[in-house]
Amino acid sequence: MGTVAAGDMVTGTGRPGVVLVGVDDTPEARLAADWAATEAERRGGALQITHAVGRGTDRAHGGTAEGLTDQALAAALGVLDDVRARLGAATTGVPIDTHLARDEPASALLAAAAGADLVVVGTRGRGGFAGLLLGSVSLKVAAHADRPVVVVRGTETPAGRDIVVGVRDDRDAEAVRFALAEAELHQVGVRLVHAWTPLGGTGLMVPRISHVEEEREAHAQLLNHVARPVAEHPTVGLETELTVDSPAAALVTASARARLLVLPRHPVEGRLGLPLGTVVHAVLHHASCPVAVVPVS
Repeated sequence: MGTVAAGDMVTGTGRPGVVLVGVDDTPEARLAADWAATEAERRGGALQITHAVGRGTDRAHGGTAEGLTDQALAAALGVLDDVRARLGAATTGVPIDTHLARDEPASALLAAAAGADLVVVGTRGRGGFAGLLLGSVSLKVAAHADRPVVVVRGTETPAGRDIVVGVRDDRDAEAVRFALAEAELHQVGVRLVHAWTPLGGTGLMVPRISHVEEEREAHAQLLNHVARPVAEHPTVGLETELTVDSPAAALVTASARARLLVLPRHPVEGRLGLPLGTVVHAVLHHASCPVAVVPVS
């Protein structure tokens, strides 16, 4: 497959199961690209590799004109060619497209996502993917994409035995469906984790035992309700875990033995609400395995 010229956009390949990954020349991006290629192979789909260059790249290479300098263009194309060659040798039968975008990285990935089923990003970047601790690009894509986004964290091959889903409320069935479909591909089980704190525990009074048990039963019923999509995937084993803890702490702990951690992204609540929510934001920064953020209504 060819490289798309700078300034052009790929809006879709017409093939099912397209996995889109954003890359640069950092180790974190290479780890994300490896994960994306393996995922595309499992799905029997295609891989689209996108590298974005903005105006800062021109300045970094001494350019003064509006377009890319020859040096900047050669460097950007070299990143794409290297990744495509490495992944092409490591996978079997995966069609690979490469795309050089003349835009800011997050905007380029969000636009290209229209032709993909899944978006994959690394935890941080350099050059075209300059970011912070997690990466401003990763955060923006995870917060605004209209399809699942996987932020690849942890080791090259996560040692976890199952896929964990952080359950917040009864709107999270779509995230559970995504996890069950992934579990079929990975041939592993799914574990639904719901953390809660007894209401009386936040005040000065110790909650009565009967009230705590009533709360626990209500939370257990929530887990059972959200778990209903398992009937659509009869070959996948499913477990539920109800724990008294803060949600972020419980999910970060669960990530240490997970292959993939799936988090629902709820609509922003209120004018000052965080696009990702405090729990998703915290888990993305501290999880030990790849994290999939799935938008739910």
